[in-house]
Amino acid sequence: MMGKRLLCLDFDGVIHAYTSGWQGPDVIPDPPVPGALAFLREALNHFTIAIYSSRSHEPGGLQAMRDWLREWSAREFPRDTDLTFLAQIKWPVEKPRAFLTLDDRALTFTGEWPAIETLKAFQPWYKRTPERAADGEKST
Repeated sequence: MMGKRLLCLDFDGVIHAYTSGWQGPDVIPDPPVPGALAFLREALNHFTIAIYSSRSHEPGGLQAMRDWLREWSAREFPRDTDLTFLAQIKWPVEKPRAFLTLDDRALTFTGEWPAIETLKAFQPWYKRTPERAADGEKST
């Protein structure tokens, strides 16, 4: 029987809201992106989950992400005192070979190279203004 496919999730801007910006690999001050923890729990039913970040190879980064996820999961799911789903998450220190990756700072390569100006104008979802979204900017 074939195992579950690997879904790699970026941490900052995908799971962690990242509204305060980078403050060091072991400083994670913001709450989760709305719906992130519920998505994570559901996705574990269908995928092997790996959380990989620029924090992953930094001193204290992995432990800070694990602690943050445990703390916020306990807040979001207060009746789940054991939070056993957290033990299923993989924490690689190198970018894993994933079936699919969710990242706030990536474009899907379609076989056609994007214009340099498109790349230079890129903004992650949490920095986009409503005007840019209304102008038809594609979500990436």
